[in-house]
Amino acid sequence: MIKTFALFVLTALAEIVGCYLPYLWLRQGKSAWLLLPAAASLALFAWLLSLHPTAAGRVYAAYGGVYIGTAMLWLWLVDKIRPTGWDLLGSAVALAGMAIIMFAPRHG
Repeated sequence: MIKTFALFVLTALAEIVGCYLPYLWLRQGKSAWLLLPAAASLALFAWLLSLHPTAAGRVYAAYGGVYIGTAMLWLWLVDKIRPTGWDLLGSAVALAGMAIIMFAPRHG
């Protein structure tokens, strides 16, 4: 369970970095060279998604919950904006949904 969650967090970080670097270029006037590591990060994101040991649709659905939690940490640590109680509640609900999707007993 911890290995699956850690893989989801790494996947989320790869996606966030892959999207954040173009944001820096487009919105903050940073170098277009940031697009190269952004593309590599998004390729890493796609590869990491393929490592999850269940059906792709289930992985994508569950990943969304971890992405939300990771994005809230990014908001706090990188953007320096403290998440509100509502942000944290929404993240907790999303993470609970991820746990139900990924760790529920399966028949057949």
